[in-house]
Amino acid sequence: MKKLLKSKWFIALVVLLVLAACAVLSLLPNSPVRKILKPVQSVGAPAQSFVKNAGDTLSDFWAAITDGIAIREENEALKEEIADLRYQLTQNEEAALRYEELKDALHIKDTFSNYEIYGASILSRESDEWFSTIRLNAGTADGIELAEGSAYPVLDVEMNLVGRVIETSDTESRVLPLLHEGFAVAGKVNAVNGATFMVLGDAELKRQGLCLVTDIDPDVRLEPGMEIVTSGDGGLFPEGIPIGVIETVDNSNPLEITATLRPYSQIGKLEDVFIMIPYVEESTDETTQVTN
Repeated sequence: MKKLLKSKWFIALVVLLVLAACAVLSLLPNSPVRKILKPVQSVGAPAQSFVKNAGDTLSDFWAAITDGIAIREENEALKEEIADLRYQLTQNEEAALRYEELKDALHIKDTFSNYEIYGASILSRESDEWFSTIRLNAGTADGIELAEGSAYPVLDVEMNLVGRVIETSDTESRVLPLLHEGFAVAGKVNAVNGATFMVLGDAELKRQGLCLVTDIDPDVRLEPGMEIVTSGDGGLFPEGIPIGVIETVDNSNPLEITATLRPYSQIGKLEDVFIMIPYVEESTDETTQVTN
């Protein structure tokens, strides 16, 4: 018996039973145990409150962390959605630009009804910064077949003259721009019975983005700002393609009046162009055989 009383397990069991009994008795109304435990409860109240507040703080902290993670994930999703919307907007803008270019192509086709219009994009500008030649992504496989002795006008989306096709391969074409010193086109003042002359590329003037105007009749009065278009002389370019405006006029030598012209087309900014190929009327020889 003495060994049992001294056993730690026995003592612990007795303590637990006493505490359980006190807890049960404290629940009864007017219980003396309840009155005895009241001072103990008042002393433990601050500790109880501290534990509760600490638990609430930890709960709020954890909720803030989880909410922050959720907000960050939501922000990432919104960023992706915004990026997608911007991409779609860009695509729509490009589609709108393409639509406008197609409208311009139709306008070119309406203006020059005897020509087939082919669209092409610029691949590169070769040789030097002053654009000796321009490579296009359209060739014989796309219908750009350059006949011997022919020259196909190349226009920008606003129907201004860019240059002429000088060579084609299966998938590409090379264009000689009007700033090149090897380029020449017959031009005229854009007016009824406007004076005619030659518009040439010039090695020095092209560094200023200008062309040279020569073969000007002494009786013709050119002035800065006059619009110049193709005259149609020579048969390589149809009449009426806008070239540019007169920049300066040199009348110092009445026998050799010259002028400079600033082209409308900004070659350095071009991305897409149109190639004009004249329709060729196919003729067939019909033979009649008479049989008896």
